Amino acid sequence: MKPEYLLSVKWVKPLTAVYMCRSLRYCVSHCLFAAMTRLEEANREVNMHSSVRYLGYLARINLLVAICMGLYVRWEKTADALILVIFILGLFVLGIASILYYYFSMETASLSLSNLWFGFLLGLLCFLNNSAFKTDVKEEATKYLLLSAIVLRILCALVERICGCVHHRPTLLTTVEFLELVGFAIASTTMLVEKSVSIILLVLALAMLIIDLRMKSFLAIPNLAIFGAIASLLFFPSLQIPTNPFALACFFSCLISDPLLDVYFSGLSVTERWKPYLYRGKICRRLSVISVGVIELIFFILAAFKLRDLDLWYFVIPGFSVFGIFWMISHVIFFITLWGFHTKLNDCHRVYYTHRAENNSLDRVMASKGMRHFCLISEQLVFFSLVATAVLGAVSWQPTNGIFMSAFLIVLPLESMAHGLFHELGNCLGGTCVGYAVVIPTNFCSPDGQPTLLPPEHVQELNLRSTGMLNAIQRFFAYHMIEIYGCDYSTSGLTFDTLHSKIKSFLELRTADGPRHDTYILYYSGHSHGTGEWALAGGDALRLDTLLEWWREKNGTFCSRLIIVLDCENSQPWVKEVRKVNDQYVAVQGAEMARVVDIEEADPPQLGDFTRQWVEYNCNPDSNISWCEKGRTVKAVYGVSKHWSDYTLHLPTGSDFAKHWMMYFPRITYPLVHLANWFCGLNVFWVCKACFRCLKRLKMSWFLPTVLDTGQGFKLVKS
Repeated sequence: MKPEYLLSVKWVKPLTAVYMCRSLRYCVSHCLFAAMTRLEEANREVNMHSSVRYLGYLARINLLVAICMGLYVRWEKTADALILVIFILGLFVLGIASILYYYFSMETASLSLSNLWFGFLLGLLCFLNNSAFKTDVKEEATKYLLLSAIVLRILCALVERICGCVHHRPTLLTTVEFLELVGFAIASTTMLVEKSVSIILLVLALAMLIIDLRMKSFLAIPNLAIFGAIASLLFFPSLQIPTNPFALACFFSCLISDPLLDVYFSGLSVTERWKPYLYRGKICRRLSVISVGVIELIFFILAAFKLRDLDLWYFVIPGFSVFGIFWMISHVIFFITLWGFHTKLNDCHRVYYTHRAENNSLDRVMASKGMRHFCLISEQLVFFSLVATAVLGAVSWQPTNGIFMSAFLIVLPLESMAHGLFHELGNCLGGTCVGYAVVIPTNFCSPDGQPTLLPPEHVQELNLRSTGMLNAIQRFFAYHMIEIYGCDYSTSGLTFDTLHSKIKSFLELRTADGPRHDTYILYYSGHSHGTGEWALAGGDALRLDTLLEWWREKNGTFCSRLIIVLDCENSQPWVKEVRKVNDQYVAVQGAEMARVVDIEEADPPQLGDFTRQWVEYNCNPDSNISWCEKGRTVKAVYGVSKHWSDYTLHLPTGSDFAKHWMMYFPRITYPLVHLANWFCGLNVFWVCKACFRCLKRLKMSWFLPTVLDTGQGFKLVKS
């Protein structure tokens, strides 16, 4: 063999190996590049809503794995065939739900079936517990999976609301919550009848608590704390059954996370939150009042079982006799108050449906019928009844009676909701409002910064846009029943003296009865300087400090508030400056226009675009305008003074209470009505109110809501 051939053979294998390595590296790098490119394209296609939805799916799958593993441990340790049958049936039902969802597009039926079974299986995991399970490794894994499911569920609910993926709609209980509660209640039927009834009543109490939180009742958070303490420390130990605390915590947290977060994030007004109840028919609402009365009577009968405790008869019998009579009289007042409220609400419904074509909302009709005054007085009477229930529950407490504890936890949220309804309606209804609009359509300025007349080719376009702004703001005033002082339109601008005279006359306006209006709305659209000052004719400008000086001069010691709405290119400085005001109730709603806009995707923003969208948002309940939408060319921004959250309307006096008693209550209740008036006048919760006031101020300064309900039917918004 030739040496040259041997040499060539010697180098063939290394060269081949090098070539193969390079080819493999090229293939791998090419595949990775293609995969990363596809991933980037997919990331661009998947928006934030999809990411949040996947996080919810992850929490649900995590909970399903925890339930399956927990039930498997219980079957493995007990060898109970029934657990295996239920487990297999549960997987079969979830498979059917998946088939209905993906192949037949029956989303409602699929989700309803899966939610019902989730609640049922989680209930079984709660009640099928034994000390022998604690040493099992799979049981430990189940606990960690349940804890991670809690964290993921709360995180998903929080991210959804921060990213604006939740569209809040008026409802008492969602379908998911109702079906999971029903499934959990069905799971409790595996126990003895008395214990099963206790747990079913506790589930009903949890449903009442969820509604209480979703309605943002004044006492909803204390009710949540009371429910958690009694259920965990007293209720389940009284049943003397082994329960899985991690499964209970998971069930409770998953149900309570949404309504608890909505206490802050929900931007629905009072009447919007209570719409499923306030807009019900007359018969349904009357039956609801009768149902509340029956529940209260059952609670009183259960409380009377304490009289069987003869060991402390010298304390129980006198205490129950005194506080029982006190409770009965106070709840007669409570029942009459609810009945009188629905009588007035029926009158409001007749007016509302008669004048529905005029776009009069129910809250404005209630305000015109004096519902605010009724609610402010009823709030104190209902609170007195709530105190009577708490005292009677403490006096007749039965630590071994789970049914009594459940009934107590049902009654508290019911009375809390009645108190919250009267409290919020009393705070938001009945405020008088007057508005004044100024439109100066000057889009071009001279080099010294003063407005000048427009070129002829722009006059027609600007006139149409200005007319649209005037029509929109007049629609806003008419829709919300705001008294119109005037709408001034000037293409040549207004002088400082003219505007000074008009605004001062506007700020001096009073109601027909004599007192000042509760709210004054000043609208401005026109040119503004970089500092936010209004550009006026003759080289003058109107600063926010000057406007606030006029307001202080006219408002004096009254508690009226001023809302300034700006549709101009430089409203942000006033929004920031108003947050430093600490002696008046002032708010500024402004617009922020995009500086750079892709003309192919959207038209450049102009004056009037914000007015049109803001009025549509506040005058059309079915509007789909989203201020948090990405890529908006016109964004909203608002600011409020430091003490804005302290604002309150006129409160009823002692003579108002006397007239209210003579109109609605029998003579025998007169001493108790006076006692309720005196007790509520003591302001015994001034410390709590002061803390609550500080928390509201902190919220408005650090965590400004995306949507702020003004209580006049319209809202301030920010993007």
